[in-house]
Amino acid sequence: MITREQLISKYLKFFESKGHKIIPSASLIPENDPTVLFTTAGMHPLVPFLLGQKHPEGKRLCNVQKCIRTQDIDEVGDATHHTFFEMLGNWSLGDYFKEEAIKFTSEFHNKILKIPLENYAVTCFIGNKNSPKDETSEKTWLALGIPKERIAFTESDNWWGPAGNTGPCGPCTEQFFWKSKEKTPKKFDPENKNWVEIGNDVIMQYVKDEKGNYNLAKQKNIDFGGGVERTLAILNGLDDNYQTEIFLPVIKILEKESKKAYGKNKEETRAMRIIADHLRAATFILGDNKKIAPSNTEHGYILRRLIRRAIRYAKILKISQESNYMQSIAEQYINFYSKDYSELKQNKKFIIEELEKEKEKFEKTIEQGIKLFEKIISSGQKTVSCKDAFLLYQSYGFPLEMTKEIAKEKGISVDEEGYCKEFEKHQELSRTASAGVFKSGLADNSEKTTKLHTATHLLLATLKEVLKNPNIEQRGSNINPERLRFDFSFDRKLTEEEIKKIEDLINAKIQMRCEVCREEMSPEEAKKSGATGIFDSKYGNKVSVYTINDPKTKKFISKEICTGPHVGNTCEIGKFKIIKEEASSAGVRRIKAIVE
Repeated sequence: MITREQLISKYLKFFESKGHKIIPSASLIPENDPTVLFTTAGMHPLVPFLLGQKHPEGKRLCNVQKCIRTQDIDEVGDATHHTFFEMLGNWSLGDYFKEEAIKFTSEFHNKILKIPLENYAVTCFIGNKNSPKDETSEKTWLALGIPKERIAFTESDNWWGPAGNTGPCGPCTEQFFWKSKEKTPKKFDPENKNWVEIGNDVIMQYVKDEKGNYNLAKQKNIDFGGGVERTLAILNGLDDNYQTEIFLPVIKILEKESKKAYGKNKEETRAMRIIADHLRAATFILGDNKKIAPSNTEHGYILRRLIRRAIRYAKILKISQESNYMQSIAEQYINFYSKDYSELKQNKKFIIEELEKEKEKFEKTIEQGIKLFEKIISSGQKTVSCKDAFLLYQSYGFPLEMTKEIAKEKGISVDEEGYCKEFEKHQELSRTASAGVFKSGLADNSEKTTKLHTATHLLLATLKEVLKNPNIEQRGSNINPERLRFDFSFDRKLTEEEIKKIEDLINAKIQMRCEVCREEMSPEEAKKSGATGIFDSKYGNKVSVYTINDPKTKKFISKEICTGPHVGNTCEIGKFKIIKEEASSAGVRRIKAIVE
């Protein structure tokens, strides 16, 4: 039996032995990235360095990154999908390339983890008009002992990126493990669900530009990612991630509270997996130092959806409303992960309180939904229409399973086929809306974005000055070429006079022609020098510090740990204008601004 801790230790030690520096996991809430609400992969925080900026720790990096992905939220409930997961990652920033990367992956999988070659298969890129067939990867795998029958070529599944409309991208080669107890087939079929993906080497050899052209990158990179949960399951001979040490104690809590056995009934097992998954994701989002709370917008909306979905499935399992299962599960995850993510323990009170608050709010909403359901029944209908079923889902949080269960008790049916069509329509609208919100590329280092990014440094420093509060902290930022959005800790609305004063002071600092300097130093040195940042174990051995200096006094106006991009002098920013100041969440205000 191998534990999560042992797997992670083996991974980091192996890549450290190959010259990689271990870097910390970044926050789940990306900084200055308009393309995603959450960090979905280890490469997100590294985009400036994938584009050529020098990383303080060098050209070879590795880590374990906490991630959230919600695009497949409705698939959670099977044995392998998760919304929150940990990703093993290693990177070459313009150092080694394709062949060496594949050799490292093979050595780690087949020699360090001892995954037998007879249960191992890979895919490579088949080629298209933008990039040729990846014969180099195929030759490398063949030389490493992978038979030709175990190498499959595909197109869409073997091309990564860019994350937005522009940025780094390229072909990839994925690694698979045969999870079934049945004999491994000689020929590899990627469509066979018994083959589980356990790793992916992305070969970032292109940069897609705004015109849709794929240009060869000046700096070619490697980005490997592999899921901790899946890898841990296969190493322990399990075909169900929820039977690993990560989830088993939580499953036992749910078995006790529901008086039902995991694995006995398909729908009940699915419900337990959804609760275990969603409450883990919610615990990590709430536990992040950005202090995201449930709400009806952006990060808070996703968080609310996860918590409420967990509650709905707890009702399907007939877990008592008085049960403190949510707190017990959150505490289990906090205890399990706190060694690696100390913020969970630090924010434990916030996590538990917000879960309980959301549970109380949702209970009231469910009561309203039940009343609507009773109205439908009393009208004499023999079938719950697709529109009513979907209304119960969308407005009151009833999953189809809950609607069917109540309908069955009342002796009527549900228009499932019509509901599914309504649901598909809803998903398409959601996808369209998301595309509209997140237009920019992940790697948008345009001139306008660079100006706005530097302006956020001046904004934070000026907020502290005008509001006479040195403890104000940045709680999030989202920048695209049109505007900046900046969230900060403050508990009241700003007056018109304060907004005007902030705007005027920032413009005065811009006109002072202040130089923007970058230095590399240890987190301890950065703190000692007066740089701002959350000083915890999440920083690496070296950080980039950007200082905006007053040319007259020679004292710094702003000094922050940051990765960029920045202008060289404040005079390049232009005129700063605040267009809106509003509440973001409890104790957090939001400013939207532009530069002209």
